[in-house]
Amino acid sequence: MTTELEKDITHMLAEVVEMDEADLWEKRQMRFVDELGVDSMLALEILALLEKKYRIQIPEENLLDLVSLQSTIDFVDQKLKQRVA
Repeated sequence: MTTELEKDITHMLAEVVEMDEADLWEKRQMRFVDELGVDSMLALEILALLEKKYRIQIPEENLLDLVSLQSTIDFVDQKLKQRVA
């Protein structure tokens, strides 16, 4: 983990999916649902936590963009950059 955003999101998601942060980071390209056992309720919890922490809005249709830790980090990073621009 290199950036503060990567660390924060990894920490947050590790708590939700009940995984060790280092283990989740190693599996950051793995799909939440197919490979890590995240169900729709956990996905919605992740969505709500991201919206609250980063004060961004993520429409439910964008939930499909948040398929892995890495895609979630990339999505939030992009949203934060759009907010600043």
